[in-house]
Amino acid sequence: MKKYILALMLLMVIISLVACSSKEGKNAEKASKDHYVIAMDINMAPFEFKENDEWVGIDVDLLAAIADMEGFTYETKHMNFNGIIPAVQAGQVDGALAAMFIKEERKETLDFSKGYFESGIGAFTTEVNTEINDETNFKDKIVAVKKGESGAAYAEKNKDEFNLEIRYFDDATAVFQEVANGGANFGLLDYPIVAYRLTVDKESGLRMINILEKMDYGFAVKKGKNAELLEKFNSGLEKLMENGKYDEIISKYISIN
Repeated sequence: MKKYILALMLLMVIISLVACSSKEGKNAEKASKDHYVIAMDINMAPFEFKENDEWVGIDVDLLAAIADMEGFTYETKHMNFNGIIPAVQAGQVDGALAAMFIKEERKETLDFSKGYFESGIGAFTTEVNTEINDETNFKDKIVAVKKGESGAAYAEKNKDEFNLEIRYFDDATAVFQEVANGGANFGLLDYPIVAYRLTVDKESGLRMINILEKMDYGFAVKKGKNAELLEKFNSGLEKLMENGKYDEIISKYISIN
């Protein structure tokens, strides 16, 4: 009888251990699902840039606030913009928050969140250049663009019409320098990036020409994948817009009305 009771107790202990192990396994699996790798640009002020050796910017602050609101953790991978979409498509990252325009051609391989910032392509030149005041003055000019961005796509699309010579660069800083140094007649970058540069650097010698092709920025994931992450982003974004935190983040970097 004692042996029977002992065997029964041992069986109950084993069942209990198996149940605990299964529960812990499920918890670990859920925890891993709630941790994401997010791609961001290397230098896209005011959305992501380094200040005092720390990443700051609108995208950086928005992601932190949304993660806190929706209860998930993340790590960021900063890379050149032209490598971000391939990284999402290859599954090397779970999503991308990198001042990325929501464009129809990108929807073929990516799923986007609701727009989180209205933007466009900012055309700019030097203050001493009085020849370029709108698109009609782009003809026979040299334009500087950032690889993979919408400004580059615009230049490529209109290359023949305007007889443009296109010069490509890896980051926005190099594009600004090329125009300021006279290597290009004008540059094309996302409007907020140009506006921010002209705001913080009054001695840049640059001026805005106009804004082309207004579009929204969106958070992106691989098409058909990470639907839960996309839902969390949209939910958190909506809450931030309702409680005023969104405006607080934006106004920290860009003046808003």
